[in-house]
Amino acid sequence: MSFADLGVSKNVVRALAQRGIEQPFPVQQMVIRDALAGHDLLVQSPTGSGKTLAFGVPLADRVEPGAEHLSALVLAPTRELASQIVDELESVTEARRLRIAAVYGGVGFGPQSAAAKRADIVVATPGRLEDLIARGTLSLERVRVLVLDEADRMLDMGFKPAVDRIVSQTPTQRQTLFFSATLEGATGKIAAAYTRKPRRHTRAASRAEAADIEHRFLHVDSQSAKLGHLVEQLRGEEGGRTLVFVRTKRGADRLVKRLRKHRVEAAAMHGDKNQRQRERALARFEAGDVEALIATDVAARGIDVDGITQVVNFDAPGDRDSYVHRVGRTGRAGRRGTGISFVLADQVDEVRKMAVALGLTSEFGR
Repeated sequence: MSFADLGVSKNVVRALAQRGIEQPFPVQQMVIRDALAGHDLLVQSPTGSGKTLAFGVPLADRVEPGAEHLSALVLAPTRELASQIVDELESVTEARRLRIAAVYGGVGFGPQSAAAKRADIVVATPGRLEDLIARGTLSLERVRVLVLDEADRMLDMGFKPAVDRIVSQTPTQRQTLFFSATLEGATGKIAAAYTRKPRRHTRAASRAEAADIEHRFLHVDSQSAKLGHLVEQLRGEEGGRTLVFVRTKRGADRLVKRLRKHRVEAAAMHGDKNQRQRERALARFEAGDVEALIATDVAARGIDVDGITQVVNFDAPGDRDSYVHRVGRTGRAGRRGTGISFVLADQVDEVRKMAVALGLTSEFGR
């Protein structure tokens, strides 16, 4: 099946082909036709499955150029994800002569305000979007299509009140595309409230995709012993580009300093870093100038870097979803990856339950 078979316009098909994208991913095959037909959608899809183009391609075709008002809004939980969505969609929006702009905090209002005023499509984090609405820069009164990307994380990060306020300012007759790693519990209730007669699509990771990641649980004697194990992993044969997760912002900065004493260059990514610092850390990581990127869960949302060889949970994840989101950043695009979790003695029971729930009983060991 091709993008043309799904009903995508010739201009957008051509723009994708110029990037070497000719065969839609499974989630794109499931979603694009319904989205082009104007249906509300609930889409459950794992990280790295191609969901950005799944909503971005129909968005480009459904928005009419030259409307002189904001026609489509994409909400994202982090500034990194908002920026990456714009980068991913620029080629297809340009093919339709549409203007797209990113709106997020951590930078000045001036350039963003100017770009947002001219945009047909705005990709925004909730906080900065509300700031621009309050200033009179943007109005949502004529938004035809609303996309909520990584909606579960947006809610986990405490954005529900802001998202509720934003959604209430859009027309009731809009089209809503709701993308999330889970559609159960509170997320499912909110999804139902935001949509009208939605069509539901679930893209589960296949066995073959799951097999691209080797899962390891390393039982560690003490907190202080973790550093030696991490250095060993970074210097091992599988070292390569490594994403390391820690629990706190302070812990990220402290780990960078401790690694430096072992002659390991690393960069930290967390919420106390300004936008320029975060972008520089990510650029250094992508360029291979640092051996590891040390990140907190919130800051890592939206990081989409090719070729991550291994993910190390320096601090064990708090739940099953966090583990999946973390480790899912390796083993992509047919490459094999490794997910390593350090487990202290007092965490064994909790992490074992998580491993069992994920079908990783044998990998966990004792």
